[in-house]
Amino acid sequence: MQLLAGLLFAPLLVGLVRRTKAIAAGRRGDPLLQVYADLFKLARKGAVYSRTTTWLFRAGPALGLACALAALTLLPMGGTSALVAFPGDLLLLVGVLALGRLAMLLAALDTGSAFAGMGASREAWFGTWTEPALLLCLAALARVAHDSSVSAVQRALGPAAWSASSGALALTAASLFGVLLAENARIPFDDPTTHLELTMVHEAMVLDHGGVDLAMVELAAALKLWVFASLLASVIVPVRTGVAGIDGLAQLAGVAAVGLALGAIESTTARLRLARVPQLLIGIGVLAVLGVMLGAAPEVGP
Repeated sequence: MQLLAGLLFAPLLVGLVRRTKAIAAGRRGDPLLQVYADLFKLARKGAVYSRTTTWLFRAGPALGLACALAALTLLPMGGTSALVAFPGDLLLLVGVLALGRLAMLLAALDTGSAFAGMGASREAWFGTWTEPALLLCLAALARVAHDSSVSAVQRALGPAAWSASSGALALTAASLFGVLLAENARIPFDDPTTHLELTMVHEAMVLDHGGVDLAMVELAAALKLWVFASLLASVIVPVRTGVAGIDGLAQLAGVAAVGLALGAIESTTARLRLARVPQLLIGIGVLAVLGVMLGAAPEVGP
């Protein structure tokens, strides 16, 4: 269910964020389904490669998309188990997301472009802060749920878990939202709509991609946003009725709420200076550490 929902609705989530920003700015904006049209248009175009690039540049978009799809297979939906579920799979979730970042970093560096190298350097710098914070967030959730599988964690995060560990879950949700902003190049860490090369992070890495490669890059970015929004929604929407349809609709509503929140934040918040970004990232990590510390102690058998 999660894999199908991500493939169908991830571009719609990006469109929802853009539409919210347009309405907040008093503009007409793009249609809600414009992202789908853009992806289809790019997919029909061919890709142009520089003679200075190697197979790393060609493989980067495909590997990044494959990692985003692999992350979707590890996420449950509607209280059901994920397509791939086993004890400790939360470590694999962090690993495949990190592998997707590495693929895009190598593709950007392979071009030899100064702007792509600058964007790759900043992306790697952000990753050194966000990946430990994400791992700590998942560890805090696992500590509350007494399980290390993402599927089991989601099933356990119901009203009873919030009643017993509301402080830990609130801190973890706040930290996870900050990680979502940083990992997906959103304001205040990055501006996905900027055209000024000196301030780009993610966009500077993909300046040399075009056609079907750019379509894979954009789809992978939309799927990555969906992964983090779905993970956050499973925490902040504690609806666990045992009926897959009802729980799935509640999770989709939570994802939509995250999209609306992203649009509202990007409409009212300015981008931080790069010198200020580490301070915010450290704060996000501290929240995750506090979430781990306040989480319920794991159960110990006799």
